[in-house]
Amino acid sequence: MTPRTSLPDAALTGLRSGFAGEVHAPGDPGYDEARTVFNSMIDRRPAVVAQCASEADVARALALARDRELEVAVRGGGHSVAGMSVSEGGAVIDLRRMSRVSVDPGARSARVGGGAVMSDLDRATQPHGLATTGGRVSTTGVGGFTLGGGSGWLERKFGLACDNLLAADVVTADGETVRASADENPELFWALHGGGGNFGVVTSLTLRLHDLPAMSMVMVLFRPEDGPEAVRTYRDVMEAAPDEAGGACIYITGPPEEWVPEALVGRLVCAALITFAGTEAEARDVAAPLLALNPEAEVIDTIPYADLQCMLDDPPGMRNYWSAEYLSGFPDEAVAAFCADAATMPVPTNTQHVLFPMGGAVARGAADYPLPWRSAPWAVHPFGVWESEADDERVRRWVRKVRATMMPWANGAVYLNFIGREGQERVVAGFGERAYERLSAVKAHYDPDNVFRLNHNVKPAVAVV
Repeated sequence: MTPRTSLPDAALTGLRSGFAGEVHAPGDPGYDEARTVFNSMIDRRPAVVAQCASEADVARALALARDRELEVAVRGGGHSVAGMSVSEGGAVIDLRRMSRVSVDPGARSARVGGGAVMSDLDRATQPHGLATTGGRVSTTGVGGFTLGGGSGWLERKFGLACDNLLAADVVTADGETVRASADENPELFWALHGGGGNFGVVTSLTLRLHDLPAMSMVMVLFRPEDGPEAVRTYRDVMEAAPDEAGGACIYITGPPEEWVPEALVGRLVCAALITFAGTEAEARDVAAPLLALNPEAEVIDTIPYADLQCMLDDPPGMRNYWSAEYLSGFPDEAVAAFCADAATMPVPTNTQHVLFPMGGAVARGAADYPLPWRSAPWAVHPFGVWESEADDERVRRWVRKVRATMMPWANGAVYLNFIGREGQERVVAGFGERAYERLSAVKAHYDPDNVFRLNHNVKPAVAVV
């Protein structure tokens, strides 16, 4: 099978000549690995995958794509649930070779290559007792995560990932490299705080780091019939908790772990997780009301942050379909509805029915960034993950049902990193209408031809003559 668009040998030879990275085309030994992304539902065959090792490589690959009128996909971690990091018959600009992380402990900052994943960043900062808000799994790409806003375990204490963005290097659609910071190209810098990959290829990010001398966690498991009381208690705990506390309440399939009772393995369970930027004793104090419910199992420990980030990693090769709703409140009626939807969750699968507490530094962050969801106190994230194609419609139907159930409490905004393709109205809802108009003007300046459109797309503003 060949892609709809193929490149002549002369074009590939020209790209490879002087290219510091590697170029893969159909038929090459490394092509199938190069085109494979996180979501196994996505099976696309690009005309070329340019695994760039420098900004010059990025510019050359972009020039080829534009000359040949190929759709451009940009790959960092490859974690887009909609498969936006690979294009059918197009050109993939793959940044995985640009994954170096340089930590400056004195300045409390890290310069992160555009192809780095979260474990690259976390393992580099941990020896210095420093960290910044990262994704909730270790394989998420730092670039796409941060540019989309960046919600993670440390957000209530340190803010969203983009709140910690100090600067970025961007290769624009015309192949030029520009730097974006508070002092250089400030409007582009603003747009990178939630606007995603709409404005160019971000080849490096400079992120603010914070002291993190200790990290702890409390995980407790409950039978599903005890879930409503556990979820209500978790809600009350987190609404009174200090900013150091984060976590989630998650309905999952009981994993085959030593600490999980055999009777719960492979069955629906309600898990309450409290992450804490501090000591085990402090985490235990916060979790006391949950522990008083006599859970079926519990784990309480101090854990290196980089290890915590690996705790919920999904195995490769799974099928994925996600969505989310951000809530203006989570009263008892919402708790009951949330727990009722857990009863129809596909089990046993890797699917998760997640409730995230927001607030803290997230809500206190810059109000003008294109992140209207940051003011929500709670988020519900139906996270469909499964193996068999036969379950596709069953899982997707359940995810859509969860969204519908939460509508009475939804505020209309959404974190776009959590969803696939749900239409242009949801894209605008992810940025906010006024912010979308401002983003559209930035887009018109840096990418007037909408070269970078394989994303939650911001269309360039049309000039008024």
